[in-house]
Amino acid sequence: VQLVESGGGLVQPGGSLRLSCTVSGATFINLVMSWWRQAPGKERELVAVYRSFVNDRFTISRDNSKDVAYLDMVNLEPDDTAVYYCAAKNLGSSGTVDYWGQGTQVTVSS
Repeated sequence: VQLVESGGGLVQPGGSLRLSCTVSGATFINLVMSWWRQAPGKERELVAVYRSFVNDRFTISRDNSKDVAYLDMVNLEPDDTAVYYCAAKNLGSSGTVDYWGQGTQVTVSS
């Protein structure tokens, strides 16, 4: 199973960004998708899980016809600077995450 993130980059404070996660090698509809992030010197933290946990500035969505999950981020702040990871869990799996993407850097700076 492969998860490939895209869409990261440099954005000014207050700006918006959309991250994409393209999944291959699995039946996408059987995956619970989530987004995490890790800032320098900090532990990886959960940002959003589809339909279970939503940050009021971040929205997770998915397109089952394209095997893609998205993370829409608005009103970004410098503290949002981190490597953002797409993750997936098989339905019925006892683990928190079964598959990770390689990560995409998001930098919020003026």
